[in-house]
Amino acid sequence: MDYQSTWYFQKEYHQKVLLGQAPDTLIFVEHEPVYTLGKSANENHLLQSAPKDVKVFNIERGGDITFHGPGQIVGYPILDLHRYKKSVSWYMRSLEEVLINVLVEYGIEAGLKEGLTGVWVGDEKIGAQGVRISRWVTMHGFALNVNTDLSYFSGIIPCGIFEYGVTSMEKILEEKLDITFVKQNVLRAFNDAFQMQEIAEVN
Repeated sequence: MDYQSTWYFQKEYHQKVLLGQAPDTLIFVEHEPVYTLGKSANENHLLQSAPKDVKVFNIERGGDITFHGPGQIVGYPILDLHRYKKSVSWYMRSLEEVLINVLVEYGIEAGLKEGLTGVWVGDEKIGAQGVRISRWVTMHGFALNVNTDLSYFSGIIPCGIFEYGVTSMEKILEEKLDITFVKQNVLRAFNDAFQMQEIAEVN
């Protein structure tokens, strides 16, 4: 799904949850190749070497610059944290925990890196987080590199981090994965972490 349509959908749905007109929801999507810059991003982290045909979006989430594209599971939870815990740090750690638990199922030992967001395998990031929380309702979310073409990351300084790399499940396991099956595992881990009563999926 193209990035702009999904972004508009998120904002509309976020407003409905804010007004109590819709249930908490997790949106799954694969995007066309795009670079997105969070509200605190340094535009110099979009390098001259970046492909000119990749669209660039300045958006309202936190964090710096990242890449979204085919072979990457992007999850946009739109949750009213009044129903869970009104804590930004708890929410961010919970999103990271979801991805770590999924990766364990594939024999991939992932964890956190002190002072940095995201999920790491050694010194390479495999999962990214960037969120916006307005009146305790969340939007934007997380991305997991499954079969992602990692060459796109060479056009940016991912998340503004110079010293570390980026990886994917395909690169680590040396085989392409069934992304639909991985997505089902993410869904189950997410449901376990947040104990949601209703989860809607949009492809």
